[in-house]
Amino acid sequence: MTGKVYLVGAGPGDPGLFTIRGLELLRTADVVMYDALANPELLKECKEGAELIDAGKRARDHHLSQWQTNELLVKYAEEGKTVVRLKGGDPFLFGRGAEEAEELRAAGAEVHVVPGVSSSISVPELAGIPVTHRDYASMVTFITGHEKADREGDRVDWKSLVNGHGTLVIMMGLGNAGKISADLIAGGMSPDMPAAVISKGSTPDQRVEVTTVSGLESTIKEKGLEPPGIMVIGEVATVRERLGDLI
Repeated sequence: MTGKVYLVGAGPGDPGLFTIRGLELLRTADVVMYDALANPELLKECKEGAELIDAGKRARDHHLSQWQTNELLVKYAEEGKTVVRLKGGDPFLFGRGAEEAEELRAAGAEVHVVPGVSSSISVPELAGIPVTHRDYASMVTFITGHEKADREGDRVDWKSLVNGHGTLVIMMGLGNAGKISADLIAGGMSPDMPAAVISKGSTPDQRVEVTTVSGLESTIKEKGLEPPGIMVIGEVATVRERLGDLI
């Protein structure tokens, strides 16, 4: 194979947070396969004639299945093309980037990764919430709130995350907020533990609500907070009262 595939992190949403290396590759790629969470404004940087493929996934709306995406990546590499696989946030954090890289390696394709600015840290900080703080938390735990659809049950033991895990940053979990908060409280977390919900972080549509762990589900519903969203649970959520938006 003479083609190359680059797994490129698109960052949290703001095009200004896209990396210089990612921009260089986007401007030279023959094929760009992009996810739903990648800002469509970035596609304006693609070279004339580049083939653009929507590989986005939102809830049950999948333009391409994962196996189709994998097959296409291999196919274009075999054809000698330069491919950018544009993925929201960072390619390897709660995405399928590592799986795609494995498929490409197994097929003998040349594959590279370009890290992206992860929403797990950047979105809370743009909302004035540091995930660590000398006075509140010296540890942070990143958790997916949305497990694989083909897996029975939830592999995350929420009850075990109550003590000794610092700030909890939960990605893709807005629709599962009720179960998450109930399990955390059942595990011993105070219902009054500060928590925050950030919807569409880093974009002009960013919305932030500070609540408690027991109020997560009701806050999301009553305020109409929509994905993509991040929940932050821990005392650090109170820092927003002093910092406000930093976007």
